[in-house]
Amino acid sequence: MRTSPVIPVLVIEDAATARPLAEALVKGGLRVLEVTMRTSAALDAIREMKQVPGAIVGAGTVVNTDQFEQVMKADAEFIVSPGLTERLGDAITGSGVPFLPGIATAGDLMRGLDMGLTHFKFFPAETSGGLKALKALAAPFYQAKFCPTGGITLASAPEWLAFGPVLCVGGSWITPKGASMEQVEALAREAAALAR
Repeated sequence: MRTSPVIPVLVIEDAATARPLAEALVKGGLRVLEVTMRTSAALDAIREMKQVPGAIVGAGTVVNTDQFEQVMKADAEFIVSPGLTERLGDAITGSGVPFLPGIATAGDLMRGLDMGLTHFKFFPAETSGGLKALKALAAPFYQAKFCPTGGITLASAPEWLAFGPVLCVGGSWITPKGASMEQVEALAREAAALAR
């Protein structure tokens, strides 16, 4: 979470685009890449991206233990989930792989802390009350660190990153549909330059 201020949240429809995309993002300064499990190409995309020097490739939108097993076979280096269940959380924490579960409430945070977790994805960030809500949530949970994701933009990211418990943000704005690899690299460079 401290490697880059922004983790690109990637929905990849065609695995053939995965390696050039990873190369553009890494060249732009964003090494931590989250490939969401929202498409049939996701597992192949993870394998392709892992071949790019410097890329740290993980799986996002992991919602059950079957998906967890699949992404581990694809050698995902970290796991992100939109929420937190005990079954999924126990499987992932037991494996030792870095895990960033989604939370939106105090109950979610308490469940995660009970499982020994201290780093969370605040999701969906903007529709869950934005930075004001995260500040209120973070206050009683001083040990927790966050990666807000969902509705974050280049314009709003600096304000999120200025809040101490936020180590990075997740964003899809870096890879807009139809963008060239040169455009992606430029957007990555802009995001990588954001101060924390």
